[in-house]
Amino acid sequence: MERFDNLPEMDLMRSEKMSSVQLIMPVESAQRAVLYLGDLGLLQFQDLNADKSPFQRTFVNQVKRCGEMSRKLRFFKDQIHKAGLMSSARPPLQPDLDLQELEVLLAEHEHELIEMNNNSEKLRQTYNEMLELKMVLQKAVGFLVSSNGHSAAEETELDDRVYSNGDYADSDYADTASLLEQEMRPGPSNQSGLRFISGIISKAKVLNFERMLFRATRGNMLFNQAPTDEQIVDPVSTEMVEKIVFVVFFSGEQARTKILKICEAFGANCYPVPEDKTKQRQLMREVLSRLSELEVTLDAGIRQRNNALSSIESQLPKWTNMVRREKAVYDTLNMLNFDVTKKCLVGEGWCPIFAKPQIQEALQRATFDSNSQVGIIFHAMDAVESPPTHFRTNRFTSAFQEIVDAYGVARYQEANPAVYTIVTFPFLFAVMFGDWGHGICLLMGALFLIARESKLGSQKLGSFMEMLFGGRYVLLLMSLFSIYCGLIYNEFFSVPFHIFGLSAYKCRDTTCSDATSIGLVKVRDAYPFGVDPSWRGSRSELPFLNSLKMKMSILLGVTQMNLGIILGYFNARFFRSSLDIRYQFVPQMIFLNSLFGYLSLLIIIKWCTGSQADLYHVMIYMFLSPFEDLGENQLFWGQGFIQIILLSAALVAVPWMLFPKPFILKKLHSERFQGRTYGILGSSEMHLDMEPGSAREHHEEFNFSEVFVHQMIHSIEFVLGAVSNTASYLRLWALSLAHSELSTVFYEKVLLLAWGYDNIFIRLVGLVVFAFATAFILLMMETLSAFLHALRLHWVEFQNKFYHGDGYKFRPFSFALLSDDDD
Repeated sequence: MERFDNLPEMDLMRSEKMSSVQLIMPVESAQRAVLYLGDLGLLQFQDLNADKSPFQRTFVNQVKRCGEMSRKLRFFKDQIHKAGLMSSARPPLQPDLDLQELEVLLAEHEHELIEMNNNSEKLRQTYNEMLELKMVLQKAVGFLVSSNGHSAAEETELDDRVYSNGDYADSDYADTASLLEQEMRPGPSNQSGLRFISGIISKAKVLNFERMLFRATRGNMLFNQAPTDEQIVDPVSTEMVEKIVFVVFFSGEQARTKILKICEAFGANCYPVPEDKTKQRQLMREVLSRLSELEVTLDAGIRQRNNALSSIESQLPKWTNMVRREKAVYDTLNMLNFDVTKKCLVGEGWCPIFAKPQIQEALQRATFDSNSQVGIIFHAMDAVESPPTHFRTNRFTSAFQEIVDAYGVARYQEANPAVYTIVTFPFLFAVMFGDWGHGICLLMGALFLIARESKLGSQKLGSFMEMLFGGRYVLLLMSLFSIYCGLIYNEFFSVPFHIFGLSAYKCRDTTCSDATSIGLVKVRDAYPFGVDPSWRGSRSELPFLNSLKMKMSILLGVTQMNLGIILGYFNARFFRSSLDIRYQFVPQMIFLNSLFGYLSLLIIIKWCTGSQADLYHVMIYMFLSPFEDLGENQLFWGQGFIQIILLSAALVAVPWMLFPKPFILKKLHSERFQGRTYGILGSSEMHLDMEPGSAREHHEEFNFSEVFVHQMIHSIEFVLGAVSNTASYLRLWALSLAHSELSTVFYEKVLLLAWGYDNIFIRLVGLVVFAFATAFILLMMETLSAFLHALRLHWVEFQNKFYHGDGYKFRPFSFALLSDDDD
């Protein structure tokens, strides 16, 4: 939403004024018009066919074609990813294709790749079989004994020189399948009834396999196994699998049938091994020759497949974008209806009023480019439903708008809290996180993200990094305000500094050896800016900082809640709702400021006068004993009388909020339907909460009991919320104190303690522990904690005073907003 050129001045407080529009487009120019509107991204279409299933839409076949092309493109992308191809070169320029030509081209490439994959899979399967046969021949020979009674030790393994000898037995040996496809002749061992089956099985299955063979043959078998020297690639999972070569000796045809069935059930591959040593050598030569040929063929196939994938990969982004755009266009066309003549498509939607000239220009260009004889009709229309909400944002304000929208999208033309959140959110965060050393660390991270903005913005990041990058300007302001608050607190990794001059205090003891117990004495004017560094380590440090931060939290909370109520006034004034001003804004301001505004005033007076009055006592007995003399807790003349007036005003404000508004609404409703507005046809009184011209008037049945209960809930919620929300702002004090004390613990109990040893290793360990604790606990966990608490203060304590958040976001048809999930 940043690419608007020559736009009129925008109102940051209110959403853009929207207009309900209707388009009547000739069929021949509809597709091009929607295409241009997608490039513009300023019109939100309404689905006029919501009652129809996707298969009942007009352009369902075109959507299916685009979906099929998207499937093929995803297939190409998966194949390129599996092949590990990364193209850094710029793709060669190729002529533009229309959708039909691209469909034919993608079908050809898919057919070619599928055929290559099938051939490669068959070759890989054959290669694996040859490799397994080679392993079986190498390992199983040692298990075989001759039928003449010779021991296995007398049988030698195959000589390696035979395997590497390229001079084969005879020239007509070219028929390599001769021995591989022969059925093994029964050797001498068969004459005595002893037979064997050799094969290979996965290592994970060999134990259960042996047990099953033993049970099936009732122990009448001999099972020998040996691990292979290398692993084999599984053609299905493409993972390396360990295999075991086995030889099973048995007797009888029935046992042979059982063993073969068990081998099949366990996925064991059986291979014939001749007993004759000459045939073994000949078969080994044959297997090695076949393996060599298959390796050459596989390498050639992989090179050919990679070349085809490289040519596809160079054009894949362009094709994907084209198909995605076409599919989005047809999905949008499916939201439109034909007119009675079946020659025009009718669409309805919403657009910002400022965008009407740009939309009309795009429609005129679509009519000209499509050579249509009839122009596109574009005009405003009335609408029953409320318009969508649209705020124009840029890369700086978009993150703050997202923070507000996460709670709820603003009602149409409602005051936008994001304008104030830009300042208040990072400031309240900094009140809890105040340390200018930690703030500098956050600032460096924010500046790094902003400096790499162009590079990181074009990359696909993880969910956490994407969220962090999106909030880079929020992080920037949080760090700047943290530095500011840290200077006020005078904390740099919990260490105070005399930055702005000399301290106003000195130790009572001349040596300052026991300042913690004896305390400080004031010798000069107050420290120019922030907290005096001499408070650190004194016996009054914690009571002083507790009192300061707690009262400061109340002041900030009451100020922000008053801002929320004032924004509610501007909402009521904008929507011309005098009832909300008289019976909601006024009593709310009276109630809040009669109690907590008065408390804030007492805090400021106490700071200015240096009084020792107990404000807890003042506020509690203001309710319990309002006529009792304040005594030493009196801060100014006439305080008791003013407290009685304020308490009475707060008590009056509660029924003021509760009763008048429901009864006045009931009276207006009865007058409206008792003939007062029936005099002139078509002139009806607008609803008090509805902006004129935003949508057609829609009256619902008036239910007094429902309105009264709703007003009662709202009043009780405000009264109780005024107390609980003020107390909730004390989290500013609590988290600020916790952050400061935790930082002090790491500094004193880790860094200083390690630095007290005269050992470089201990010092280095202490420095590393301090750095990790600072980075992971104070800069990550504490940052997240303060962020969440600031979020809560805005969503609950601030926005509930004026913000309804029941609108819906303006989602224009825009190609720029399409994601990979839309393929």
